[in-house]
Order: sequence, then structure tokens, then C-alpha cells
Amino acid sequence: MSDNTLPKSSQNAPYPIDVKEGKIYAWCTCGLSEKQPFCDGAHKGTEFKSLKYKATSTKTLYFCGCKKSGDKPFCDGSHLSL
Repeated sequence: MSDNTLPKSSQNAPYPIDVKEGKIYAWCTCGLSEKQPFCDGAHKGTEFKSLKYKATSTKTLYFCGCKKSGDKPFCDGSHLSL
């Protein structure tokens, strides 16, 4: 994989986000968004695209900030080994 296909880590910790049931969230996969952890379209011109998540209930979820999670868009602790 080239550097152009690797996402940029926005932070080495999760983003705790209060999600609302039924709302769709677009998680940033490239790490370039100014609205982390969500997409603002900064990936345009790259092979990245946002990852959509529809909340099944209203609660706090932890969205991945390092972009290395095996459970995207959620944090799985991968940032602890970076």
C-alpha cells in the first residue's frame, strides 16, 4: 500500500459521540476531515469515501480516531499499539 492509500490518523484516541437513534453518521475514513470523526468531503480526489452508520439507539459510542480499527467506524483499541 502506498502512502496515498493509507488513512491519516486524526488522533490516537477514540471520539466519544452521543448518537441519536435513527440518525445516519458519515465517519471519515481518510483522516483529512476538519470535522473529525465525521466526513466533510476532504477525501475528494482520493480513493477514500465516508463510512455510513445508522444509530440503532440513542447512546454514547466511541468512534475510531486513529483510523486503524478492525471494527470501523468504532474504536477497538488499535491506537494503543501505535
